[in-house]
Amino acid sequence: MSEIRFDDRVAIVTGAGTGLGRSHALGLAARGARVVVNDLGTATDGTGRSSSAAEAVVAEIEALGGTAMAHGADVADAAEVADMVARTTEAWGRIDILVNNAGILRDKSFAKMTMADFARVIEVHLTGTANCCHAVWPIMRERKYGRIVLTSSGSGLYGNFGQANYGAAKAAMMGLMNVLHLEGARDDIRVNTLAPTAATRMTESLIPPDALALLAPETITPGLLYLVCDDAPSRTILGAGAGSFAVTRVCETAGITLVDGENTPETIAARFAQVTDPQDQQELTNAFEQTQKYVRNAARARNMKINW
Repeated sequence: MSEIRFDDRVAIVTGAGTGLGRSHALGLAARGARVVVNDLGTATDGTGRSSSAAEAVVAEIEALGGTAMAHGADVADAAEVADMVARTTEAWGRIDILVNNAGILRDKSFAKMTMADFARVIEVHLTGTANCCHAVWPIMRERKYGRIVLTSSGSGLYGNFGQANYGAAKAAMMGLMNVLHLEGARDDIRVNTLAPTAATRMTESLIPPDALALLAPETITPGLLYLVCDDAPSRTILGAGAGSFAVTRVCETAGITLVDGENTPETIAARFAQVTDPQDQQELTNAFEQTQKYVRNAARARNMKINW
């Protein structure tokens, strides 16, 4: 297989001042991309602001012979994101790659969590990702090329105690990815989701020290680089950590169809083992596939013929 390169490509990486974002920015630059290192320079809970982290990563890239510039946009602020995108296109004339990595944590059990903390985490992770995607979307559509990665996590895909806000935001990435994949396909905009487990500022207090040593961000970045290359897939959730890579899929069981007097909660309870039987389960690729499946099942159960 030929080497994956990003020569002449322009990439924006959000939250790139430390941890995973820094690793992604360095990885892209090492393979030829010009990189916008975005970082607000906050603490892990989103408080404070500083340009030093982003500027330090730019200096690292330049010291290695790469090309980069810093921008301190708050991804939750659409105007600041628009400024970042405008400055990027003014400097380099294009945007080919967007890596949405910026995020914060405000962990507490749901009973103790304030709704202000719930909203702020959603605002940074979900709205911030949408802001960045929305700002680069017309540029990528015009150029008929784009590679976008959203960042989820095991907390979003599987749940984690004390992270209702973070888990909700990270689960939303799948829905956003699925729609952008469908809407971007015509213009070769490929949209994927990375679900990493890494040793970063946000996880160092949650993971045992010996495990942290295995979870370096650099073990994850190769997966990110694949998801934004020319031959990248689209609509893929790639789990990554400690050099392990796996794909997460949402599948639907074949299920059962109940008609007329059979369609009762008691029948569902009695036949729930059939509802959950994984045999013949399938991965659906859009919402209407599910609708069509249910209508066809219902028509078949009634010996009806439909043209759908």
